[in-house]
Amino acid sequence: MRVLIFAPLTAALVLLAPMAVQAQAPTAAPSYQTAAPRAYMKDMQTGAVLYAKDADSRMPPASMGKMMGVYVAFKLLKAGEASMDQKILVKPETWRAWHSQGSTMFLSPDEQVSVENLLHGIVTLSGNDACVVLAEGLGGTEANYVALMNREAQRLGMKNSHFANTSGWPDPNEYVTARDLAILAEATIRDFPDLYKRFYAKENFTWGKTMGAGQDITQPNRNPLLGKIAGADGLKTGHTDEAGYGFTGSAVQNGRRLVMVVAGLESFGQRVSASVDFMNWGFAAFQNVPVGKKGQVLGKVAVAGGADPLIDAVAPRDLFVTLPRGFAMERKVSVAAVPGLTAPLKAGQKVADLVVTMPGQAPRRVPLVTAVAIEEASMFRRAWNWLTGLFG
Repeated sequence: MRVLIFAPLTAALVLLAPMAVQAQAPTAAPSYQTAAPRAYMKDMQTGAVLYAKDADSRMPPASMGKMMGVYVAFKLLKAGEASMDQKILVKPETWRAWHSQGSTMFLSPDEQVSVENLLHGIVTLSGNDACVVLAEGLGGTEANYVALMNREAQRLGMKNSHFANTSGWPDPNEYVTARDLAILAEATIRDFPDLYKRFYAKENFTWGKTMGAGQDITQPNRNPLLGKIAGADGLKTGHTDEAGYGFTGSAVQNGRRLVMVVAGLESFGQRVSASVDFMNWGFAAFQNVPVGKKGQVLGKVAVAGGADPLIDAVAPRDLFVTLPRGFAMERKVSVAAVPGLTAPLKAGQKVADLVVTMPGQAPRRVPLVTAVAIEEASMFRRAWNWLTGLFG
């Protein structure tokens, strides 16, 4: 199986808003091998894809699919359609179906549980019972909630994913890809930063009582990066016999956030070592280099029909480029104007691309904009511009 590793210099000069990034062809970068049959890594600060190995083949998500149910819950909370202290009943029939099926929060039948505690039960404990109870409480039925999950997945651009349940329980109609899981992780961090921080980095959670002694049950978060990688704060592990061991994770160091996915590993221990090694590599092998400040003029471009024949092309946000360590001096930067620019132009409209190249690699193009609106010139001004251009 071929491994594709994307070179961040030509693949990564982007605005801080990663949605502006366009897909690109694989290019050379520091060599890396992982035991994971499927792996993917992206730099959220720049949008650079640092590594992709079989990242678009469909696979069962196992419990990593629970991130989609959590995303929907976060959206409902943000919209005011649910509240943290909202209580949801654990139906006896739901308890019978799920109290002993895989990972559990150890809910009790007829128990009233808050949305907040159910989310901890899903994110930290990976409770299948918590997933179904939350879905029934917020969606009426699990099937209705799954429909919301699939709607959000399509909206986020998860083109090769489909959910059949809320828990990731094996189902032939449930599948994801490593790239799509990274899209979901990135959206969770970007769209709900406060909720992400509140739930995903929790090291353990206590819920339920042991039989007989009635002692509190405390379970640890299975996130293999917590306590091992500085800045690690999410997201979700998964395991079934069919899927193997997988993990979607994230960490931030010095303002640089990476999202990673590994899947199809053979054991719990292999998942830990593969995840830690992969994230360490991502931070060590690359660096993000600033190439423009918000509002900085990076070039001038010609515009027809305006009061001035040349206008400023500025950075709409702080710009960074992700480079392999030791290659910062190799980059070359130029500005390419949008052809046929004609006034009027709106403030913030794209007028050029900042083009970054490095020897042996394909160029990366990032939009530059006009900082102000460009009005259409009067007939007199146009004539003057034509004359000065003709004789000047």
